[in-house]
Amino acid sequence: MNLLPRPRHVTPGHGRVPVLEPEVHVDDSLPPEGYELRIGDHRVQVLAADPAGVFYAHRTLAQLVATEGASLPACTIRDWPDLPVRGVMLDVSRDKVPTLATLEELVERLASWKVNQLQLYMEHTYAYPGHEEVWRDASPYTAEDVRHLDRFCRDRHVELVPNQNTFGHMERWLRHDRYRPLAMAPDGWTTWKGRLMPPTTIDPSKPGSLRLVRELLDMLLPEFDSRRVHVGMDEPWEMPPERLPDYLGWIRALRELPELTGYEVLMWGDVVAGAPERVAHVPGGVTVCEWGYDAGHPFDDRCAGYEAAGVPFWVCPGTSSWVSILGRTANMRANCVEAMEAGLAHGAAGVLNTDWGDLGHLQYAPVMEPGLAFGAAVSWCLDTNRDLDLAPALDTHVFADHGGELGRALLDLGEVHSLVTGDFPNLAPFVVHLYYPQTVVGAEFTAGARREEFAAAEERLAELGALVDRARPQRADGALVHDELENAIALVSLACRDAQARLEGDGTLRSVPASLRRELAKELDVIVDRHRELWLARNRPGGLSESVAWLDNLRLAYDTGEPDPDWGNY
Repeated sequence: MNLLPRPRHVTPGHGRVPVLEPEVHVDDSLPPEGYELRIGDHRVQVLAADPAGVFYAHRTLAQLVATEGASLPACTIRDWPDLPVRGVMLDVSRDKVPTLATLEELVERLASWKVNQLQLYMEHTYAYPGHEEVWRDASPYTAEDVRHLDRFCRDRHVELVPNQNTFGHMERWLRHDRYRPLAMAPDGWTTWKGRLMPPTTIDPSKPGSLRLVRELLDMLLPEFDSRRVHVGMDEPWEMPPERLPDYLGWIRALRELPELTGYEVLMWGDVVAGAPERVAHVPGGVTVCEWGYDAGHPFDDRCAGYEAAGVPFWVCPGTSSWVSILGRTANMRANCVEAMEAGLAHGAAGVLNTDWGDLGHLQYAPVMEPGLAFGAAVSWCLDTNRDLDLAPALDTHVFADHGGELGRALLDLGEVHSLVTGDFPNLAPFVVHLYYPQTVVGAEFTAGARREEFAAAEERLAELGALVDRARPQRADGALVHDELENAIALVSLACRDAQARLEGDGTLRSVPASLRRELAKELDVIVDRHRELWLARNRPGGLSESVAWLDNLRLAYDTGEPDPDWGNY
């Protein structure tokens, strides 16, 4: 029975039953959001304790119709979720701002997989009145947009949760003269490599910082129906250790804001995680979101610490799509399973599966969808979905590819990176030289990689590209899915040829003959032109120029043979 998620209990019956309008009955014995779907004796019955359970029973029935056709196998499905919160967080600040139509299509799919929360990660992409210089060129969401999406989500039992950074990752604000005085380091800060970076973190000791945060929350929160809000608090890069008391005091100050009265406050856990003396300072009414995006992240130890301290927490894995172009399939699966195992073992209240857009958001939407689908499945019921055969589930319930080509091709594309030696967290090392042309192939991110490995990866990409060409996804944007994957394959194939040319020399771009660099540049021009078109098919124009800048920098490096050593603050 090909369902996504796979239900926890299926009892087969005898014979088949025509598709009928289900009879709906209340059954208070079922857990919240749970349902029982009975198909047999020429009847279809839905039993549920609440409207969400009725909704999910109907979604399961719709999936059965999609896979079985005009008649259904007699059976009884009894199902309920492992966790009450099963969320997805999308990065809409770096640099893609999806259109409302794009978000609505995604919400429909998420709801059909029984995801019940959506967060849009915002740094500067909400149109706060009076702060136009921050969001003017970003194609931001307006209050009207949020209200529309909030209603759309509620109708599908998805909670739209406001998400606004209030401490770190405020560089989009602090770059402007009006806000820079609020920075912890107004003149910038120096990385461990000695590079000067612009300010990213506001200073809690400055009264204007709290005034700004209060103003933003006061404008943002009333547009959402949710009584939760995510306030960030992660990665305060320039904060010295002696400012930790200020960080902990800032959490308390936020929790006590009158604007947040009656709200559950969510915060990232990286600063407090693994340190019991810090976790102990997390005030009541705050839920810690423990994030980690690589297999082997210490979810179990971190969650045990929250459990011991009595601090509510969620586990937050990721789709493994960002800085990869084509994804990292095995890592994604392991990351999601390990997060859920630890969450269930230690009493997590929810899971928040994340998809990020670091370094230009060059990956296309279909690359994140295996991670969203698998994350949804294991967050509903880990036991029945940890070993889910994901390829046919993707073909049926994500892309509607009745020929059964696209799901396997997409998952295998997410394994091509493993053909090349390289090890670095949170990315696929074999494409890093696209983002940072100044890196040395065969060293740094790809230490030990050989030319033959990149040649094998290029050959595998050609094989999988042929599968993508044969696929016929029938969902409304099926042709776009094909074109996006085609361009992604072209970009990674270019990276493989680039790497092979570098490894004929000393691993640097300057060692590549000018004639080969011209050929690479010509290929890149076609890819970039297509990237611009594909971006606008799903997303607003804000952020496109910043995305393309990463590829334009590569193009300039091909022209000169002398990559900018400081590009991207590497």
